[in-house]
Amino acid sequence: MTAAPAPPAGIDCDLLVVGSGASGLAAAVTAAWHGLRVVVVEKAPVFGGATAWSGGWMWVPGNPLAQRAGIREDPQQPRTYLKNELGGRYDAARVDAFLDNAGPMVSFFERNTRLAFVDGNGIPDVHGRVPGAASGGHQVIAAPYDARELGALNRRLRTTMRETAFLGMPIMAGADLGAFLGMTRSPKSFLHVAGRVARHLRDLAFHGRAMHLVNGVALVGRLAGSAQDLGVRLMESTSATRLLIAEGAVRGACVATAGGPCEIRAVRGVVLAAGGFPNDIERRKALFPRTPTGREHWALPPEGCSGDGITLGESAGGTLDTDVASPVAWAPVSRVPHADGTIGHFPHIIDRGKPGVIGVLSNGKRFVNEADGYHDYVAAMVAQVPPGEEVCSWLVCDHRFQRRYGLGHARPFPLPVGRSVRSGYLQRANTVEALAAACGIAPAALRDTVERFNMHARQGADPDFGRGSTHYNRKMGDPLHTGPNPCVAPIEQGPFYAVKVLPGSFGTFAGLRTNGHAQVLGQDGRPIPGLYAAGTDMASVMGGFYPSGGINLGPAMTFGFIAGRHAAGARDDARTGTP
Repeated sequence: MTAAPAPPAGIDCDLLVVGSGASGLAAAVTAAWHGLRVVVVEKAPVFGGATAWSGGWMWVPGNPLAQRAGIREDPQQPRTYLKNELGGRYDAARVDAFLDNAGPMVSFFERNTRLAFVDGNGIPDVHGRVPGAASGGHQVIAAPYDARELGALNRRLRTTMRETAFLGMPIMAGADLGAFLGMTRSPKSFLHVAGRVARHLRDLAFHGRAMHLVNGVALVGRLAGSAQDLGVRLMESTSATRLLIAEGAVRGACVATAGGPCEIRAVRGVVLAAGGFPNDIERRKALFPRTPTGREHWALPPEGCSGDGITLGESAGGTLDTDVASPVAWAPVSRVPHADGTIGHFPHIIDRGKPGVIGVLSNGKRFVNEADGYHDYVAAMVAQVPPGEEVCSWLVCDHRFQRRYGLGHARPFPLPVGRSVRSGYLQRANTVEALAAACGIAPAALRDTVERFNMHARQGADPDFGRGSTHYNRKMGDPLHTGPNPCVAPIEQGPFYAVKVLPGSFGTFAGLRTNGHAQVLGQDGRPIPGLYAAGTDMASVMGGFYPSGGINLGPAMTFGFIAGRHAAGARDDARTGTP
């Protein structure tokens, strides 16, 4: 019989970070680079949190990659955009802290760590008609990373989300994904995909997992490797249970390890970065709209993101800020039945904007511009489904669309679609009316909706919702589509398919009230000494709005950076990392 590991003796450090997603690792790496002794504790048996399952994009206006590409933006432009987007929830002090530090954050990590970036200069802000919206230059993503450089640490990291990978292989947002979608139409894309798959199969044979890291797993891998380089102590399977408070200041935490309880004493304080509360059923029930039992919702973050950081912050006098436009960062998801009997969740980010698909409610009618943001899609669904009905919609397409782009988790040609139909994930029928009957949609209404959509789509138009009328819409479309509008095409080549879409989330917007230094504020509005919050443990600087892709990870990285510097008492030039 193997004896249980002995509990670790008490640990002394300068800064304790609770959580190992982007915000927590950013805080840890920043503080360690500035000379602090840092410990990171993670409740799960692997590091990475929700970040590892994310697309990895970060919204960081004024970033150096855009500047190197010749994009020179007035610093007031993103402020103008956020003022118009956020309205009365525009917090000037925190927005300034974010925008003033976002670019320097990227520069710091580029210069001083393993973290390298790829630009997303061609990605527009979501709401292109709002004053201040940019047509590009605000996005960055972690560069692909060879996991071999991590050594043994690699096996301590969370792998890519099962539903968004192919044979366990993460596919990078951007050109990589475009090649996979265009592999049957472009020899260059086919060769790219063939090479990616061949290398991945080799990695599975020799390593048992993906070694070419992209998206969120690349960000986590690069940050975790940097933390290890700087001597950060990384402790998985370790949950913080109680904050240590001395003379009115937070000075560490009691943690539960496999060997038993342990005190971690942190003279500079604690950063809460435990992933918000997307899987806290009681808080969901209390705060999420149309979620009376707390279970009418399908969160994408791992189960461990269940409100621990919020609870710890409240125990020290912090307050949960619920004065946000939405307490939740919506994502449209479908439930994926796996062969092993488990149910996964697939986020519908890419397919909605492609030409030849529409979203409808049970009345058979469209309700939103499908090519707008994913948050907007779910918000419209929640608002427009009649009271008493299940909050859901269906994405409807024809055979041509499914074989070209896939529909949700049902992959495009040459992968077979039969299993998705047999499992019930997809509904399939030879006529639109029969498809509607199988889904519980009003048949005649869906037929009329498709006929009207087709009539205009043949001309590249969508007079009902203006699909394809903004830079963001067109970016979500298909650049290889031969019609005048990359977002619209008729739905007319049977058989027809539909997938049921439910309200899910990428995380939460409600969180602990903080100031521009990422310090948690007490009920009197003053900072609680030694207590910071970042990522989704802090109330979103976006006020519960979703103005652009990457508005979760961009602020998470930036406020993690801010918290690490503040805890270290940094007075250096953040742009260069030079004391």
